[in-house]
Amino acid sequence: MIGIMLIPTIYSAVSTQIHTKQYDNIITNVGNANRINQIAKSDIPNELWEIVCGKTDFYTSKPYTKIENIFTGIEEMKENTKSKENQQKLEVAYRACTTLQQNIQILEDQINEGISVRQNEAQLDEIRTITALFSDIMQDFILSEMESASDTNASIKKASLIMTVMQIIILVFSLGVAIYGYITVSKSIENPLSDMQQLSTEISHGNLTARINIPEVEELIPLANNMNSMAEQIDLLLKKNIEEQKNFQKAEVRALQAQITPHFLYNTFDTIIWLAEQEQTEEVVKITKAFSNFLRISLSRGHEWITVDQELEHIRNYLTIQKIRYADILNYEIEVNPDLVESKIIKLTLQPLVENAIYHGIKNKRGRGHINVNVDYSDESKEFIKFAVKDDGAGFTEERLAEVKNELETGSENAEKLSSVYGLYNVNKKLKLYYGEKTEGLQIESEHRKGSTIWFIIPSVAGDVNV
Repeated sequence: MIGIMLIPTIYSAVSTQIHTKQYDNIITNVGNANRINQIAKSDIPNELWEIVCGKTDFYTSKPYTKIENIFTGIEEMKENTKSKENQQKLEVAYRACTTLQQNIQILEDQINEGISVRQNEAQLDEIRTITALFSDIMQDFILSEMESASDTNASIKKASLIMTVMQIIILVFSLGVAIYGYITVSKSIENPLSDMQQLSTEISHGNLTARINIPEVEELIPLANNMNSMAEQIDLLLKKNIEEQKNFQKAEVRALQAQITPHFLYNTFDTIIWLAEQEQTEEVVKITKAFSNFLRISLSRGHEWITVDQELEHIRNYLTIQKIRYADILNYEIEVNPDLVESKIIKLTLQPLVENAIYHGIKNKRGRGHINVNVDYSDESKEFIKFAVKDDGAGFTEERLAEVKNELETGSENAEKLSSVYGLYNVNKKLKLYYGEKTEGLQIESEHRKGSTIWFIIPSVAGDVNV
């Protein structure tokens, strides 16, 4: 009803605005027409007469400037007038002004060439004829604009009549609405009950975000509040259960991660003892420092997220230790895009991949092996980062590669029986857990006796990350 009552007000405001603009345009056009008519009819002929008489010249009087003012005035009137007839009149006036300008140019040329005063006066008479024609056109245009003002006035009267009719229609409609409201009062009880039934149906179908509007019937308000509260509590309990499942999965990932640590610790300590017995002091210092940094980054004060630079430093420490142990068979290089060193990544993601390359690739190959760790953007938009570990070791046979891929995908139900790929499984599950659908997890390419490449792609994450 409020919207309907606003219709006459809006109509009146719009109509007034339109008519005011029309009047402003008419007044502006009439003013411009009178001004340029005065310039063409009096000012220009008088100045040209003084030039012909020798009292002044073209450079001092500048009649062309007045011509430009006429052209400008005509263009403004074209923009303001909506009548096609007046547009045509202005076109004729524009052509007449163009002819006037050409004749003034002829007069100037004659004066410059020293033509006789009589010929100049004849040319001036021609110009006066053109200005008189132009003045007639302007007078005709002014008359037409005044007629347009009369039409606008008639339009205002018509708008007033329409306003009156609209008010009568709204009055009749209001009476109809009042009668309709009286008839439908009985439904004020039926509708809330129908809404409650619909809410219970939505909840039974799993839509726990559905809520019912509180009815205006006092007796039904507690029931509506209880149903909304019930839906909200069920939703909260389900979300809490999902969160607990995620925490359980994280704990499982940490447990799998702990399986890697003892094996590496024992081998490292054995290497330090062996180097000490051999009195290789520099190597002992080097491996001990690398081992200390390795543990520091592994712990990271309990943080799950570290920078790419820290993750690669962790790999360098690990490879330093392993290179001392396998000096005769291991070489490595690490390549990283400098723009990515401050990006964030889940910690201890690359180390299992490097460990897999050493123990299942390089160690099973005759002669020296090479490991390459590469970190760079995977797309031109720089929204994703690709981490790749490549080795030229023994590689997988097609059968073994298919078996490994299958274990990575289906091993979650029996994680303790993952044979030699629990490290890769750990990384793959960690990627799926933290990045969800934004990553496809670990991807493996391998060729028997030629090497393997393991990589994954994750979103580029910068700044602080809350786990």
